[in-house]
Amino acid sequence: MKRRDFLRSAALAPAGLTLSNAASAAWRTFEVTTRVEVLAPAGPTRLWLPASLIAPAPFQKTLSNRFHAPGGTARLVVSAPGALGIVAAVFPSGVPPVLTLTSRVATRNFAVNPAAPAHNPPRNPPGLEDFLRPTRLLPTDGIVKATAARITRGANSDLAKARAIYDWIVENTVRDPKTRGCGRGDIRFLLESGDLSGKCADINALYVGLARAAGLPARDVYGLRIAPSQLGFQSLGVSSPNVTKAQHCRAEVYLTGLGWVPVDPADVRKVILEEPPGNRPLDDPLVQRARARLFGAWEMNWMAYNFAHDVTLPGASGPPLPFFMYPQAETAHGRLDSLDPDTFRYEITAREISPPLTPRHPDA
Repeated sequence: MKRRDFLRSAALAPAGLTLSNAASAAWRTFEVTTRVEVLAPAGPTRLWLPASLIAPAPFQKTLSNRFHAPGGTARLVVSAPGALGIVAAVFPSGVPPVLTLTSRVATRNFAVNPAAPAHNPPRNPPGLEDFLRPTRLLPTDGIVKATAARITRGANSDLAKARAIYDWIVENTVRDPKTRGCGRGDIRFLLESGDLSGKCADINALYVGLARAAGLPARDVYGLRIAPSQLGFQSLGVSSPNVTKAQHCRAEVYLTGLGWVPVDPADVRKVILEEPPGNRPLDDPLVQRARARLFGAWEMNWMAYNFAHDVTLPGASGPPLPFFMYPQAETAHGRLDSLDPDTFRYEITAREISPPLTPRHPDA
């Protein structure tokens, strides 16, 4: 059995429950455990799990990523551009492939108020250009660029462009409950087909792609819901410690003078579809509250994994992934379907640690 502990502190930055830049003292600490096994191994088996966010963030501190691979070997592979941490395990033939990852994270609600910025972030911080580049499923030319230009026509600031794209997506997309997992994020297909339906990895990817095409650095943030909502949105939290199917992708856009601004148009569409009694109209008061809040704020009952696209899994024989939010596995027969419980079984549980552990940092 190989075991590695990873500890990475994140720099603190202003965040809060409401749309303000005031720091919130309400850090919450969670322990999230993923256990995965391959039920029909064939030859050597490889498993990969996303680790908790390895980069500094104002909304999350990764305290540790601990993993266990009995009979196999495991390591943490880090890739800086996408703040990507991959727990990669290999099991020899005849050894039951079982990998467990336990992440401890501290989170706090995150908000940026465009009307009252609390700090002056750099105009072009290192690495910002990475979040303007196209990816395989997020092109920035053709119909994507043309759509972004149409949406932002007349917008006289980056903030106005970012808000125009957000409003257009809220008003024109649809959450489709039949979409497998969180969707694929193929934004050219969405726009060319005219079928703007899907789930968070589709809808928020559309925001990111349109923002990049409009010249705004933007990124998807892949993660997992880990607690109930404390803000009155039943559909935007989990109802039990079992969070196996609670993956959720969010988005951020970088605006001069504000830094990274959290957005989540996909969750507005989730409120419309799923908030009891369901199928609420766009002018419903609860939908309007979600729409106002989710441009500029995140409730951190959620854990971030990474910002990465076109992810190559270490040692994999299969193709790169569009994004890495679900456990993955390969046997001698090839890549397994991570959403197929007959061959690939995993369970993710989350618990809030009590009493809360207060993260410490020299700037705190």
